[in-house]
Amino acid sequence: MIQGISIYHFLIVSTLMFFIGIAGFIIRQNLITILLSVELILNSVVINFLVFNRYLYPDQLQGHFFALFIIGVAAAEASVAIALIINIYRRIHNIESDNVNEMKY
Repeated sequence: MIQGISIYHFLIVSTLMFFIGIAGFIIRQNLITILLSVELILNSVVINFLVFNRYLYPDQLQGHFFALFIIGVAAAEASVAIALIINIYRRIHNIESDNVNEMKY
């Protein structure tokens, strides 16, 4: 237990972040907010890795290494997605997901 905060508190926050991210991914239409929802989902996964590593194996660092790997993948994914969104905006002057129905060129 970390200074009175139990594993359940971390899992509740992580679950809320995950489902808010899922809801944002499904409901929202703007490509930037969809990207932010995916990042929120990945951050909830990182919290789970760190919490389970801390409570199950406090002397080992596997959860921390997984978390660093996920953060690196999320950074690469965000940079590629932002480049695609900028390219879409230059072509059709809109970043709503309903208006992007086909990829040309």
